[in-house]
Amino acid sequence: MFESNTAILLIVSLVVLVAIGVHIAIALGMTSALGIFLVTGADSYAFATVQSMLAATAYEAIRAYIFAVIPLFMLMGEFIGKSGVVTDVYRGINRLLHRLPGRLAIATIIGNALFSFVTGVSIASAAAFSRIAYPEMKRYGYHRGFALGTVAGSSCLGMLIPPSVLMIVWGILTEQSIGQIFAAGVIPGLLLAGMFMIYVLAAAVFRPSTVGFVDGQAPSARDAEAMADIEDVSTGQFLISLAGIVTVIVAVLGGIWFGVFTPTEGAGAGALIGLALGIIKGMRLRDIIDSILLVGRTSAPILLLLVTAALYSRTLAMTGLANAIEGVFVDSGLEPWMVISIMVGIWFALGMVIDSISIMLLTAAIFAPIAVKIGYDPIAFAIIGIIAIEAGLLTPPFGLLVYTVKASIQEIDPDVSVMTIFKSSTPYWIIMLICMVSIVIFPEIATYLPRLLF
Repeated sequence: MFESNTAILLIVSLVVLVAIGVHIAIALGMTSALGIFLVTGADSYAFATVQSMLAATAYEAIRAYIFAVIPLFMLMGEFIGKSGVVTDVYRGINRLLHRLPGRLAIATIIGNALFSFVTGVSIASAAAFSRIAYPEMKRYGYHRGFALGTVAGSSCLGMLIPPSVLMIVWGILTEQSIGQIFAAGVIPGLLLAGMFMIYVLAAAVFRPSTVGFVDGQAPSARDAEAMADIEDVSTGQFLISLAGIVTVIVAVLGGIWFGVFTPTEGAGAGALIGLALGIIKGMRLRDIIDSILLVGRTSAPILLLLVTAALYSRTLAMTGLANAIEGVFVDSGLEPWMVISIMVGIWFALGMVIDSISIMLLTAAIFAPIAVKIGYDPIAFAIIGIIAIEAGLLTPPFGLLVYTVKASIQEIDPDVSVMTIFKSSTPYWIIMLICMVSIVIFPEIATYLPRLLF
């Protein structure tokens, strides 16, 4: 039976707690405890029920083999990021693109796409390329907003190109194959990267001042010095670093897709290859220990969120809210694309106030079954949802990627405002929306590779 008053109270309580600044994990835990207490009769036995459900949910989550995939993939990305191969590849790509206008911005997009294949966190990409790419673009005379918008926008590729933390979380929450979701993200991710590059080329052609050209000429006084710094990588270094990244991509993703090992085993293999690559590139014991500690500090809150979100989902199921919401959408008579539009609107609205993983924790388990009921392929819908939630990383006022970029360049260029970065990121947000609509209309963009490989 649908306990409407209890369900509404739970939702309102959660929104209020998040709005006043309570951490999302604490808010989920508190509202779950309240819901269980009310549904079971608000008596002395309710406290025992809360404890029992919390213990059972936490135990099931912590012992689940698949949960290890999150810290292991993050560790792989951290080792590779610390090794310096990303900087080598970025500068090598820039050298190869020397005939293209806006080549530094294009190299940033390609570099982010490659980096996305070895890390699953957009924030890591944003932080890394804010320090790698922005100083180079600034020295070459790029418009500051355009340069930072490129860094922030292209960093979103980290959540779409596998292995992505959002993909892993979505697979866990909806009980779908993580390997299939990984495969589904490849073509949309490359399509999105290509659209980003087309935008940069168009901007360089029609507004050359944004990429450092004045009256059709590069600022020659700074040109030689800037290029000497930018291209300070030998062909050998570039090829070794590129080979290392390609090896990780082929070994880890290829192994998962062709059934050599599970996603968790692939993440472990990737972490080992990343460690070997880091040692080859000169990582010291202190760097390795720091990487492990950093991943622990980053992944532990995510795992806690997953535990409390699972508890919250169970509580909503006790009230019947999830079934009620599903019934409202399915029986509404709305066209499927209208239902998807409403979901996307909710994701965009949530993206203005909370982070992407929290949005997914709150909505994925409810929205995914509805999408299947109205006829959408669950894998294609996963990519639609991830892109929509990912776009929230660029949406004011929260825009986590924008604040990450701002924090990363604070010492380099403290005068750049957050709103400047938001404004310059808007074209990338629009491109993501176009890509998402394309998948809604042509789901084969996302489903072709999973059907081919699985």
